[in-house]
Amino acid sequence: MEEKFNRLIFVPVAAVLFLMIGYQYVCPTDSNTCYFRSDDKGLFQRYSSRFDLVYTEPDGDEELPSKITSKFNFTERDLDRYVDFNIRGEDVMVFLHIQKTGGTTFGRHLVKNIQLEQPCDCMPGQRKCTCHRPGRAESWLFSRFSTGWSCGLHADWTELTSCVPGVMNKKKSAGKTESKRNFYYITMLRDPVSRYLSEWKHVQRGATWKTALHMCDGRPPTQDELPACYTGEDWTGVPLADFMNCPSNLANNRQVRMLADLSLVGCYNMSSMSELERGRMLLASAKTNLRNMAFYGLTEFQRKTQYLFERTFGLRFIRAFTQINSTRAASVGITEKVRWRIEGLNALDVELYEYAKELFLRRYQYNRQKQHQEERLRRRQERQQRQRMHRTYLAELWRLGVGGGEEEDEDEEEVKVLEVVATTEDYSSQVVRW
Repeated sequence: MEEKFNRLIFVPVAAVLFLMIGYQYVCPTDSNTCYFRSDDKGLFQRYSSRFDLVYTEPDGDEELPSKITSKFNFTERDLDRYVDFNIRGEDVMVFLHIQKTGGTTFGRHLVKNIQLEQPCDCMPGQRKCTCHRPGRAESWLFSRFSTGWSCGLHADWTELTSCVPGVMNKKKSAGKTESKRNFYYITMLRDPVSRYLSEWKHVQRGATWKTALHMCDGRPPTQDELPACYTGEDWTGVPLADFMNCPSNLANNRQVRMLADLSLVGCYNMSSMSELERGRMLLASAKTNLRNMAFYGLTEFQRKTQYLFERTFGLRFIRAFTQINSTRAASVGITEKVRWRIEGLNALDVELYEYAKELFLRRYQYNRQKQHQEERLRRRQERQQRQRMHRTYLAELWRLGVGGGEEEDEDEEEVKVLEVVATTEDYSSQVVRW
């Protein structure tokens, strides 16, 4: 009778001890596996099915509108962007760098700020970094800071798509058999007025980009097709009025031109069709190419750009992106009349940016909702696992403690209980790792 009473006391005591030990394994004090949300801001641990992501909520100037004005019809396929980027295989990330869109900063993030098994090797004093695949002397990144201007200075979509495959095949490791490559194009865009003013200030300081090739259909443009806006070495000190008055200034609608397939409109031959038809075709091509790119970011939304890149490629940055609004373009004071003039000169870019901004914010919203669903599913699965473990253990305790009527050796019973505890604890540690 006394022995049976001891067994009845043993069962609840052992269960309480097990729950305490199990909770410490599943929710250790130095872990964020179990967390409680105290407010709507701050740093939280985020999870996805592909990788763990630590993401800080956007600052006030980057808050997502509660309702995005819908002007364009985007499908779920347009919003759902995920690239199974195989850095060990043949995949190549190609960065299309448009002038004055924050591309230099983003390009440095690519070579210096991504967590990689084999980080890019950036030597002090050198502009280019070596970004090799793990165990192979072959680059996974085609950009200014990795391969240099291999397809020409600030090569556009037309140049890159016809040039990059050949360049990468030449750089291929000796003796490597030919295999199919996947090229994933990425870029950055910026508000057209700010970008235009920034380019003007840059040219005013002496920048020319006159070594750019502008290759299209196998040849560069002739002098008649693309006349220079200035005489002499550069356009240093150019007033904004003169900058705007040059009809062949490539700063006008630069983002559309660099993202479109110029072969569709006769390259730089302006006489092949009307200006209205040319603009319509360029804009449609730029929208299509941008939408089908693996990823693009917006200069005005640095934190969201970081988040979408990490979600798209399953890669993580080491340091958070910084939003810098005090640019040279922001310091330029212009009248409303001048702003209208700039918007008119960049009417195609204005429409492209409106399209790109809505798609970007919708992708961000879609990914946040999808991530929250993944978190809820993960927590539900973890809760179900703990409940199953708890029921299994209680059933085992009941079987050992009061299930049979036969006398058992006390030492053998203790060994069995310890085996159950050890097995369950090991399983709990696996749950933490998952």
